[in-house]
Amino acid sequence: MLANRDDALKRLSSIEGHLRGIRKMVEEDAYCVDILRQTYAVGRAIDKLDEALLQGHLSHCVPEGMADGRTEQVVAELEELFALARR
Repeated sequence: MLANRDDALKRLSSIEGHLRGIRKMVEEDAYCVDILRQTYAVGRAIDKLDEALLQGHLSHCVPEGMADGRTEQVVAELEELFALARR
């Protein structure tokens, strides 16, 4: 994850700003369709953040865990992530 930290933080800052904008739209009683467009955009941004985090995990953390002999833990965590992704 450390290799992707800057990217993740940039994405999170963007998402936070977007959420503040949506909150303002709701407070100002903006048109529902306009708000929904923005919430969908945030959802896609979160999906992209998830992809980047998972890629970092698969590229760095999984191989390190396997090399350290933590195979069962690594597999259990991956199973948990896949289960969460299916919900």
